[in-house]
Amino acid sequence: MKLNIKRAIRKRAVRALAAGFSLVEATVAMALVGTAVAALCSGFATGIFTMQMARENLRATQIMLEKVETIRLYSWDQINTPGFIPPEFTAQYDPSAPPGQGGVTYYGTLTISTNAPVGASYSNNMALVTVTLHWKTGSLDRTRQFTTYISRYGLQDYIY
Repeated sequence: MKLNIKRAIRKRAVRALAAGFSLVEATVAMALVGTAVAALCSGFATGIFTMQMARENLRATQIMLEKVETIRLYSWDQINTPGFIPPEFTAQYDPSAPPGQGGVTYYGTLTISTNAPVGASYSNNMALVTVTLHWKTGSLDRTRQFTTYISRYGLQDYIY
């Protein structure tokens, strides 16, 4: 009796190995693998897009900070001279690249308002600086803005 049971188990195992998968099992397996591959590709695409957005935002921040820091090099009279500092500018994502291959082009405006809305006795000696950048990524229009105050005699004379 024991011999017959063992023989039957062996025959069933051999038949199961030789039979393979049914059409339904193969279709379900292909659907699962296809879904996993599609999710993986979508994850990579989203990650790459997110990294590109972060790089573009970082470059925009660098450009705006560069413009504001450049203003610190000018005298108060130069800052208040209309047209001395160009109100519009362009910058490339990669300024060291050959012309036409610099990637995204940033279009910026620089506004200096000498009537700073601070309402204090030293408001005539302060200016509001606003740097605005616009650029396009694919079909997305992107904008970043940086606003700060500058003073005639430096930061330490007016802020306590």
